[in-house]
Amino acid sequence: MKTLIRAAALSALLAAAAATAALAQAAPPAADSMFRTTTLNLAAYGETRIAPDMATITLGVMTEAKTAAEAMQANASRMTTVTAALRKAGIAARDIQTSGLNLNPQYVYEQNQPPRLTGYQASNQVTVSVHDLARLGAAVDATVNAGANQVNGISFGLDDPTAAENAARQAAVRALSAKADLYAHATGYKVSRLVSLSEGGGYSMPPPMPMAAFAKRDMAETPVSPGELKVRIDVTGLYELAR
Repeated sequence: MKTLIRAAALSALLAAAAATAALAQAAPPAADSMFRTTTLNLAAYGETRIAPDMATITLGVMTEAKTAAEAMQANASRMTTVTAALRKAGIAARDIQTSGLNLNPQYVYEQNQPPRLTGYQASNQVTVSVHDLARLGAAVDATVNAGANQVNGISFGLDDPTAAENAARQAAVRALSAKADLYAHATGYKVSRLVSLSEGGGYSMPPPMPMAAFAKRDMAETPVSPGELKVRIDVTGLYELAR
């Protein structure tokens, strides 16, 4: 009886395996379907240029003193004056953010002698966002006149890059479609449909540009030229071709 049961089970297993094999042969592999159509995998990009409407400045105060406490106290006093000058120049408190605070000992190194401590150096840096570019030059001058002795860089940007990105997207899709039509025509095909589309790139704040030291304070208001920003969108698309 046990022998009959085992034989029946083995027969069922063999039948199931045969059915699975038949199904596998009936359904072609997914990779094989890719060779049944002619496709184009292309990349293109679109760009738009736009005038910036905001700027970011990094500036700060550096002080030195014999003791750490004196260096920090002098730094705090001067930075308070700088911050007040920024507020007076029309910069909101939410647009002034501390981005660096450091205190470092200062040494003199002489040959065959151990390092000799000469004092301490304190530095405090803030990142300032200016949303009215007409105030930018005056804001920079106000901070330097108030005691800021470090102006490390300026970068221009957009408060809302959506419109510029959308314009670049439309230009990228037009360029991609034109490229697909060109390749299709050159190879004797026509574009049947767009199978997939993916996007890369987009707006990012440009890196800060260094600013020259402000040595002369009898000069006119610091001139600032925002120029234009370039917003780029990259796209890739898979097209199916037909005769």
